[in-house]
Amino acid sequence: MKKTKFNELKDIFDTLHGENGCLWDKQQTHESLIPYLKEETEEFIETIGKDTYEHMKEELGDLLLQVMFHAQIAKKHNKFDIEDVIATLIEKLKRRHPHVFAGVKVKSSQEIISNWKKIKKEEKTNKNK
Repeated sequence: MKKTKFNELKDIFDTLHGENGCLWDKQQTHESLIPYLKEETEEFIETIGKDTYEHMKEELGDLLLQVMFHAQIAKKHNKFDIEDVIATLIEKLKRRHPHVFAGVKVKSSQEIISNWKKIKKEEKTNKNK
């Protein structure tokens, strides 16, 4: 298997949360990380339109850190892992882009947005069943 940067990142998280990992990291919960998620999101938003792409890249990394952290906590509780998060996102993107992946014909961006909203509403309805 090719060693990608993403695989290296997953290995780092496994190490940080492993037996000889970081005590602070291992003590975190979804709730304890909320302030950091909010802070990193705000910092990324601040980079848009007025900062360099280098700073934006760094802030996106900080957001990815939050995603990885939450996925690692869920993994520890045998709920899901980052691969499950990615698989769910892939399914959602394909489902919400039928004009790209399912041969649905559209004539405008507005029609794409309308379809997106309809699909999202259907997803929500199906989740509540």
